[in-house]
Amino acid sequence: MVNAFDASARIEGPTTVIDLIGLLDRTAETRLNEVFGAALDGRGGPIVFNFGGVEYINSTGIALVVGVLARARTTGRPVRAYGLTDHYREIFTITRLSEFMRIFDNESAAVAG
Repeated sequence: MVNAFDASARIEGPTTVIDLIGLLDRTAETRLNEVFGAALDGRGGPIVFNFGGVEYINSTGIALVVGVLARARTTGRPVRAYGLTDHYREIFTITRLSEFMRIFDNESAAVAG
């Protein structure tokens, strides 16, 4: 069974890493915005999304990612990501999300930027 969405933030040096778990769909909106908003209000460094625990992303989930990228852009915060499967990397490339969020192979590379 696929799990419901959850997110949590942790600090790695000047970077805030947001760990995403479960389904990234319409049910994720409140929690994602809550955790991402707290990250924006916190430190001023980059924000890294860890997609390693995400089981599924639908079109609404993609729209949520677009929304957080827009918010980050207005504050000048760089956003990076890692943990995407090859399938979702391809989708992020096709939808051009990867132009606004650099995608890395692992956490250490994403944090280092």
